[in-house]
Amino acid sequence: MTSRTIETVVHFASAFSFAGIAGQQPAGAYRVDRDEELIESVSRVAWLRTKTFFHLPAIDTPGPRQQMMPINPADLEAALERDRQS
Repeated sequence: MTSRTIETVVHFASAFSFAGIAGQQPAGAYRVDRDEELIESVSRVAWLRTKTFFHLPAIDTPGPRQQMMPINPADLEAALERDRQS
């Protein structure tokens, strides 16, 4: 099966938290990876999201240690929406 990883960057203007990520995280830019698998049919090609990972700490935070946390994409979208409204 064919798979791909889509790398994006999300920006938080304020400190934030959401399910799956322990504690409050500082404002900043964070990398998000989305793994997808190819679904082929006779009439079209589609990609199914299989996993989403959130990278800690923020991109501009110095330090050798990084974590890649699995997250629910809906939780991330809700946190980004709260950040836009604040």
